[in-house]
Amino acid sequence: MKIIHAQIHIWSQTVTPPSGLHRKVEKFTAEEALREMDEAGVDAALIHPPYSWDPTSNQLALAAAQRYPDRFAVMGQFELDDPESRKRIVGWRNQPGMMGLRWALLYPDQQKALHEGKLDWVWPAAEKEGIPVATMAGLFLKPFRTIAEAHPRLKLIIDHCGLLRLEKDEAAFGNLDELCALAKLPNVAVMATGAPGYSTHPYPFKNLHDGLHRIFDAYGPDRFFWGTDITRMPCSYRQCVTMFTEELPWLKGQDLEKVMGRGLSKWIGWNYEFD
Repeated sequence: MKIIHAQIHIWSQTVTPPSGLHRKVEKFTAEEALREMDEAGVDAALIHPPYSWDPTSNQLALAAAQRYPDRFAVMGQFELDDPESRKRIVGWRNQPGMMGLRWALLYPDQQKALHEGKLDWVWPAAEKEGIPVATMAGLFLKPFRTIAEAHPRLKLIIDHCGLLRLEKDEAAFGNLDELCALAKLPNVAVMATGAPGYSTHPYPFKNLHDGLHRIFDAYGPDRFFWGTDITRMPCSYRQCVTMFTEELPWLKGQDLEKVMGRGLSKWIGWNYEFD
């Protein structure tokens, strides 16, 4: 079974310090990522440029995808408040290796812009261009539902499991009912990224399994994608893999293959060679 990792960051500089949850290193290169991927048995990965602390990370990610086209693809981003960005979104996927767009939208100014409607131009533009968009919508599920309902042809991804970002254990699943209800919208998917980071328990983080099962049951194997965000995980890369491939008795066979890469590839239009 080939495995595609739904979220990894690489960076070449730290203009501002990385998120408090990430490794405190000046850089994390594509080559370093590949070494760790090989050790963990991961075949390919979707790079999410950490633009907030490395403004060059978009170009870095594209260069990695072009240098290693069988190992990397990109969910890029641009400044949402730059008037030129409205032009950049046209033909965005024409860049080799570029699959879509991703903004965490977790900073106060971004949240304010979202709630004030200043980002309302993004969703129809991405829908028109056929660009999948990922975001940490667990922080704002109500406006996210409004966006998803208004743009049914826009493929949307809720990353980091859609859970409450800074919570742990049972508290992290505080929005689980609302998250699962969103599964009724066929244009919404969930990246099960960063799951171990929500637990204070040791591997295999069994206190998360029931909650993950509920999300899987709601979205199904075609809209539930494995990933790690490895530079902020409390366990090894390999354990992030085996938590899903060996420790979840309800995830087997074709469903497992979809969750571990095939579903993501189809959702974002990455023509990855699985066979």
